[in-house]
Amino acid sequence: MNAETLDLARWQFALTAGAHFLFVSLTLGLSVLLAFMQTAATFTRKPVYRRMTRFWGQLYLINYALGIVTGLVMEFQFGLSWSGLTHYAGNVFGASLAMETLVAFFIESTFLGLWIFGWNKVNRWVHLAFIWIVTITAYASAYWILVTNGFLQNPVGYERGTDGIRLTDAAAVLTNPSTLHAFFHILGGAMVVGGFFLAGISAFHLMRRTPEHDFFLRSLRAGIAVAVPAVMFTVVTGGVQLAFVREIQPAKMAAFSGSDAQLARLQAEAVAKFGPGDYLPSVGAVRGAGLVMILLFLPLLLLGVISLLLMAYRPIALRFRLWHAVLTAAIPLPFVAMTAGWIFREMGRQPWVVNGLLKTSDAVSDVSPAAMRGSLIAFGSVFALLIVVNYWLLFRAAARGPAATTLGADDAPETRPVLAY
Repeated sequence: MNAETLDLARWQFALTAGAHFLFVSLTLGLSVLLAFMQTAATFTRKPVYRRMTRFWGQLYLINYALGIVTGLVMEFQFGLSWSGLTHYAGNVFGASLAMETLVAFFIESTFLGLWIFGWNKVNRWVHLAFIWIVTITAYASAYWILVTNGFLQNPVGYERGTDGIRLTDAAAVLTNPSTLHAFFHILGGAMVVGGFFLAGISAFHLMRRTPEHDFFLRSLRAGIAVAVPAVMFTVVTGGVQLAFVREIQPAKMAAFSGSDAQLARLQAEAVAKFGPGDYLPSVGAVRGAGLVMILLFLPLLLLGVISLLLMAYRPIALRFRLWHAVLTAAIPLPFVAMTAGWIFREMGRQPWVVNGLLKTSDAVSDVSPAAMRGSLIAFGSVFALLIVVNYWLLFRAAARGPAATTLGADDAPETRPVLAY
């Protein structure tokens, strides 16, 4: 295995997985908010909830469509760059990757299509069921991905064979604590992303004195009402997860705490068990990502609580431009926290791709540095373009406001009863 190939393959996976995670976190967060908006519209028949569903739903679709492209690349990564991993452990996690594909690209996308084209054409209760199925399958898809990742972090339910490992206990893999802890932590984090995105876009319009102030004040309240408890939930689930990580990956926590003595002891123990080599993760990467993830909790919580108080008095909520500007500027913070958390989780188990079983250096494909460099440039360029296009389209559509929304549009005025509502 060429050392340059390994470094390039790791950079390629880090960039593509990290970029994909940006799309996923917003998709997961917005899907729940969207489902509740449409639930309110269906039960109350109030036009404002219908308009909210259409406006925020259009932003959701932009992010979802471009995120799908990045997700497809992630499936190719295993065969392209990490054939050693699939040969060694594919018998264990291959089924979970297949399930994620079935859920995301068949069930979720099918019902999302029905939701998009079902406006004003199907019964309002059926249409509501579509968006709830989309939301549930989105989180089911996330769960199946975390089944795979949880096994890489904490291998369970397997036995060694002559050419790798094979599955012996599916229940153990499906209920892996590493999977379940991460699932609930990401669920909370995604709600923080969605809540602050909703609040930030709404604050932007209130700051501009958009005529749709009632629409965006209601959206702002919804975003903050979700974001504040979600921040607390994320912190609690993160604390539970860190306690478990200390048991299964002590080197990660030693790197985070900067304990040189503990790192030296763990390195010596690993050498005695696995033979010569460097068995410690990058202290700088792990500690830096962990600190960013944890330290962003305070400003997000403080901003959320202050926002709750300011929203209690309508004139301030409508006219306090400094607060609106801060909320708008805070939109990227949850994305940064989520990305830092991902770096902390993945970098902390190095040099293992399957913790304690398969080294990253043994999992990389046997390709030349030139081929890997070419694929890194190609994937990096495409992903950079997708990210720029995605956020340009998002904020372009967001800035135009609900009047320019085309999703669910019909020829009748929105205040007139229609078939769906």
